[in-house]
Amino acid sequence: MKILITGGAGFIGSHVVRLFVNKYPSYTIYNLDKLTYAGNLANLKDIENKPNYKFVKGDIVDADFINKLFSELKFGAVIHLAAESHVDRSITNPLEFVYTNVIGTVNLLNAAKTIYKENTNAFKLFYHVSTDEVYGSLGETGMFTETTSYDPHSPYSASKASSDHFVRAYHDTYGLPSLISNCSNNYGPNHFPEKLIPLCISNIKNNKPLPIYGKGENVRDWLFVEDHARAIDVIFHNAKAGSTYNIGGHNEWTNIDVIRLLCKIMDKKLGRAEGTNEKLITFVKDRAGHDLRYAIDSTKLQNELGWKPSLQFEEGLERTVDWYLANEEWLQNVTSGDYQKYYEQQYVKR
Repeated sequence: MKILITGGAGFIGSHVVRLFVNKYPSYTIYNLDKLTYAGNLANLKDIENKPNYKFVKGDIVDADFINKLFSELKFGAVIHLAAESHVDRSITNPLEFVYTNVIGTVNLLNAAKTIYKENTNAFKLFYHVSTDEVYGSLGETGMFTETTSYDPHSPYSASKASSDHFVRAYHDTYGLPSLISNCSNNYGPNHFPEKLIPLCISNIKNNKPLPIYGKGENVRDWLFVEDHARAIDVIFHNAKAGSTYNIGGHNEWTNIDVIRLLCKIMDKKLGRAEGTNEKLITFVKDRAGHDLRYAIDSTKLQNELGWKPSLQFEEGLERTVDWYLANEEWLQNVTSGDYQKYYEQQYVKR
């Protein structure tokens, strides 16, 4: 079977592509990526010469390109990870998120629908990977479940909520076999350093300030990226069409506690006196519409399909730090001039 994985050169996508290429040699995996600032083929150097791996450069917003690609290759399934995903960027430029996350998703759905209508046995599944941010914000208690009402607060989460609704609409209206999963915050190797953990790892190494929004009291549930890739594998192969699953790590931490733990780990790794890195913490003006707390209940996934997180946050964070310290060249290559300009605008000048 030919499987199209969109956004496969990005952070989560590269781990999913690698898992599928290595685990399923009978599949031919097509990695479609626009290669924006966060897409990096260096993430996949170890599999780029595998016979069942193909890379395609392209933009899901280009409907003619997508239709031609599907017509030529007749994909049997899609795992859709391509998305603009950084909340801060969505506040600065919401329209870009509408194009990629909404229009791009609908383009893929239309192309998949065409194949499915031609031969209902030829197209097996459209798997849409989404976020817990579509549910909005929680108070001090409670968790998001698969039946939680949508309440997006940022342009990013609004665009992802819209794409989720379109996937369900195509399933209900056209019978297109589809699935959705909503995951909590991912962390781990290959994460672009605009996000909290890799940003602070990089800044600690270089003795730069660690910018923390507000008072650092916002709570997130952290999921190791390789555990997320395993969950996608399990859902893709075992879930029923029309299903939704939440994927969470059961690791709730305030942002400030995450960074304090990171500082302690890197004190040891870098041979610095305890407490040295905490002095770099700098509080900056909070983000507009910043949700207070996210927490994912993944009980349904664990009970129905047998998935569970493989490690706790402390262990996963140390593994993440080790990877970044061992891959300094990767980090240097992705921090381009454009990223530095964005970093200045987003954090330094607040």
